[in-house]
Amino acid sequence: MANFSKSNVPQFSVEVYQNEFLPEGGREVNAIVTVTSTGGGTTGGIPLAGSTPSPAYGPGQGPDAAVVLMVDCSGSMDYPPTKMRNARDATAAAIDALREGTRFAVVAGTHVAKDVYPGNGRLAVADQKTKAEAKDALRKLSAGGGTAIGTWLRLADRLLGAAEVDIRHGILLTDGRNEHEAPEDLRAALDSCAGRFTCDARGVGTDWEVKEVTGIAAALLGTADIVADPAGLAADFTRMMENAMGKEVADVALRLWTPVGVEIRFVKQVAPTVADLTGRRTEAGPRAGDYPTGSWGDESRDYHVCVLVPEAGIGQEMLAARVSLILPDPSGAGAPQTLSQGLVRAVWTDDMVASTSINPQVAHYTGQAELAQVIQQGLDARKSGDFDGATAKLGRAVQLASASGNQDTAKLLSKVVDVVDAATGTVRLKAKVAEADEMTLETRSTKTVRVKK
Repeated sequence: MANFSKSNVPQFSVEVYQNEFLPEGGREVNAIVTVTSTGGGTTGGIPLAGSTPSPAYGPGQGPDAAVVLMVDCSGSMDYPPTKMRNARDATAAAIDALREGTRFAVVAGTHVAKDVYPGNGRLAVADQKTKAEAKDALRKLSAGGGTAIGTWLRLADRLLGAAEVDIRHGILLTDGRNEHEAPEDLRAALDSCAGRFTCDARGVGTDWEVKEVTGIAAALLGTADIVADPAGLAADFTRMMENAMGKEVADVALRLWTPVGVEIRFVKQVAPTVADLTGRRTEAGPRAGDYPTGSWGDESRDYHVCVLVPEAGIGQEMLAARVSLILPDPSGAGAPQTLSQGLVRAVWTDDMVASTSINPQVAHYTGQAELAQVIQQGLDARKSGDFDGATAKLGRAVQLASASGNQDTAKLLSKVVDVVDAATGTVRLKAKVAEADEMTLETRSTKTVRVKK
């Protein structure tokens, strides 16, 4: 992996929002950690309010990057025939959005994976000539065969792994279920690829499995979405590629150090989407662990850290955790670079007002995490025929979406339930729901809104 000079690493800042006050005997400490990256002049993730990008690179320049586009070419892509044509057009649009000098390849995915451009296990370097050649290769793609997504990912990993670049990224499009390999084979492929490249996944149409596509994106720290109408693929692929080209630095880890006696309950990303990172910890020295965050451009993300501290008496205080942003040495030989850090504190008090107030950021994101959870539970209940359970869970989702101002999710919910009273979460399940509407709600259930500060 290529080295970073100080000039092309964005500036990171860490802000901690919490109520540090605990009552006597209190142990649970919650904090929202806002991580902001600036200086890359990009627009990935959440745009910074009032920010004016200041590119670190000249036109057409950027960190060395490699991208592999994985296109579903299984037989179902021919039903209707416009689906395959739209997929070819979308991939061509993504290729047009490649920055000059980016290494890239196109993989046709069926029950096997084939690198159709440039071929022979190589990556091409994006310029006017190679982009035109790649689009010529796309025109020859046809639908036929099955679906084994793990083989696509493993080929992408081999191609990307051979490149000496800063940013490695995949874009994966599928229209069907992963029926030609066992679920454990896909899981093994994801485990093998995790931490080696990021990947955005898209499901086109309505014949694919939401949990498969969202699982790929979650494991590989990318985005997942539905493109119900294949005609929308080109615009979506262009946005995805522009976002990938906006990344400035990869492999950033959120490092959590805790004192003796402190237990970690969970570490979650809570904006722009909910993603539980707790189980992805890798040890990083005594009482320290790293949680992967993937690639960054100019953006801001929020993380919820929850720890249990030892009981202490009134007037005692302690450092509950130290949160740092870490960039590993690309060569693996030197010490990692600490980009920024923040402190989580615990102070015991007999002031009931201080110890019982909930920090607004913590309250907001606790609600957003519950919102994502009850949507999934409600849709699962609906599919299993538990309509009372579905009504209760989706009603709670409507209540949470309304209270937090998550209007996008509220609109998606209104296509699945009739809202009687949003404030109390009183709803009725719709008798008929379009499959695309239900899948869109499930796919986008983890998207959150920022807390109003």
